[in-house]
Amino acid sequence: MNGEDVLKRLQLGYHAALRHSSIRPDLENILQQLLEKGLKNFDALFFTTDGSTPSYTEYGMMNICIDIALKQGIPIIDAYKMASFNIAKYYRMDETFGSITPGRLAHINILYEETDPTPLSVLAKGTWLVKDGKEVEQATQIPWEQYETDKPFLKMELTEEDLQFSIPVGLKLINNVITNPYAVGIDITGAQLPTNTADAFLVLLDRHGKWRVNSVIHGFTEKLGGLCSSYSTTNDILLIGKKKIDMKLAFDRMQEIGGGIVLAHDGEIIFELPLTIEGVMSAEKMEKVIQADKTLTKLLQEAGFPYDDPVFTLFFLSSTHLPYIRITPEGIIDVIKRDIIVPANMR
Repeated sequence: MNGEDVLKRLQLGYHAALRHSSIRPDLENILQQLLEKGLKNFDALFFTTDGSTPSYTEYGMMNICIDIALKQGIPIIDAYKMASFNIAKYYRMDETFGSITPGRLAHINILYEETDPTPLSVLAKGTWLVKDGKEVEQATQIPWEQYETDKPFLKMELTEEDLQFSIPVGLKLINNVITNPYAVGIDITGAQLPTNTADAFLVLLDRHGKWRVNSVIHGFTEKLGGLCSSYSTTNDILLIGKKKIDMKLAFDRMQEIGGGIVLAHDGEIIFELPLTIEGVMSAEKMEKVIQADKTLTKLLQEAGFPYDDPVFTLFFLSSTHLPYIRITPEGIIDVIKRDIIVPANMR
């Protein structure tokens, strides 16, 4: 989305969310364009980070958006309202949230100065969450074990048949999340793929072991032996790699740690991020997850990943709200035509 798109929405009487996320860091450009076009009223605009990956939130979320707005010359009151009151108004919740006024609920952010939106202290429900720039340890912890989230998978064995590939069409990654169809031009029937190409084996496996979809992905890696991830939009298991033996090693380790993202190369586990809550969420502190996210990105980029957000790539490979071709529980599908190109195989 650009500034012209935002103006069209405003002229139609819509509100517009301005996204600043790890895959679409567009906010600065959008605000520049809106100011150049003479926009003076920002009451129908609000910010969103759209669920960015952990490392993108290392220095905050809404404070980053407000800071960008202030640096672009947005009036101070409007910049803060786009991160608070305007959101509550859009959702028709402004009688309860969105402002520090009688009868409303609000966290109180205490700033050093109004041009620096990163709070020195945060007060929520009468409790200090941050005091004088330091996080205050909270006694309350979510008892995840009560919700049986620690056993997300049945124990499965990955067989030779599960790693058989003969499909003539694969997925070509053209940015962090968009995939085009492409004709597979190499022999994919062996135990490994050559490292002088950007082709890799690709499997989507039912987390309960009932079906699988086998394909090839182009543009994800040039040399990584194997990757296994339980983090996907369908909650199924993704396998990617050059070597079947490394893919199996990563798969076995992913099961051992109760779900997560695992990298294997040349017979060794080189990275693991446990996601022990239903296979999609970490029980660790955010700071540790941020560092793991950075390490994962670095390792994958060193192995040939050409973009900057591989976690979103893994998450969205099976998502059918994005074009053009996806790997899903039904098989390889053309999202635009709604056709199943290759159906899933029952195990």
